[in-house]
Amino acid sequence: MAVRDVRTLPKAHLHLHFTGSMRPSTLLELADKYGVHLPEALSGGEPPKLRATDERGWFRFQRLYDMARSCLREPEDIQRLVREAAEEDVRDGARWLEIQVDPTSYAPRLGGLIPALEIILDALESAARETGLGMRLVVAANRMKHPLDARTLARLAVRFRDRGVVGFGLSNDERRGFARDFDRAFAIAREGGLLAAPHGGELSGPSSVRDCLDDLHASRLGHGVRAAEDPVLLARLAERGVTCEVCPASNVALGVYDKPAEVPLRTLWDAGVPMALGADDPLLFGARLAAQYGIARDTHGFTDPELAELARQSVRAASMPAEVRDEVLADIDAWLAEPSPWPVS
Repeated sequence: MAVRDVRTLPKAHLHLHFTGSMRPSTLLELADKYGVHLPEALSGGEPPKLRATDERGWFRFQRLYDMARSCLREPEDIQRLVREAAEEDVRDGARWLEIQVDPTSYAPRLGGLIPALEIILDALESAARETGLGMRLVVAANRMKHPLDARTLARLAVRFRDRGVVGFGLSNDERRGFARDFDRAFAIAREGGLLAAPHGGELSGPSSVRDCLDDLHASRLGHGVRAAEDPVLLARLAERGVTCEVCPASNVALGVYDKPAEVPLRTLWDAGVPMALGADDPLLFGARLAAQYGIARDTHGFTDPELAELARQSVRAASMPAEVRDEVLADIDAWLAEPSPWPVS
């Protein structure tokens, strides 16, 4: 059986959060630059011990994320973060990245909401030129804030569609509030030509997936793994071709599953649900994009042809131009056609 290097497998990365993409070494440097005292969980050289299945655990995760975000204060910090995220993804075989951000979280230090979004998009354009990685932005509303704020953000996202915004998301603790409270914001985004990609089906069960489908008309789902608990829902996702952005390492780090083997990759695969493996927040979870494919291979027994199909599914779900998609799909076929340099023991 051929075993090829998953780092050279061409793929699209569709689930990566902005601050969470930061290199740990960069966080340490920025914290030193601004005099921010980091807790041991962020400065100890190892990913923090997290378990967000209760409110206290989620609060700790969010507190660490917010502290890391507080170290991004100048446009040059944003440019560095985006460039380094692109470099990491290129190293892991990505040809396309759709990074997710709530610009309201960065607005106070970057001169306001519109300037913050412009700075982020400028950074994406520069990093794409420097690295050759196709890059786009998913603007995400915060489920913990008022739905009217989400509508404002949706209108802004549509306004910047020609600058590289391709989708609208909904992040933070899915156990709080109702998806339907944000239905108007998602309608604004869809009517403006953006894809709907809310989080659902990670910390909450299958009902949160159904809510994202019924109330927000999701075309992609951030996570979605808890749909595995409902065969009828799995069939619905497969029939509609809704791609689940599955992040195995973060599912375990947040306590959704105790072990990598419990992440239901095979269940979703066998049901025909499209998947796009993602790294989520590698700053906090440790594992970047290629490592997710490593989990699929080493823990779940995905063969090289199956890994290639996972990569194709990520590419098909991406908002890339048709000519770019055709090129990447051809390169996936070429990866699979090459003799494996890796012996199987």
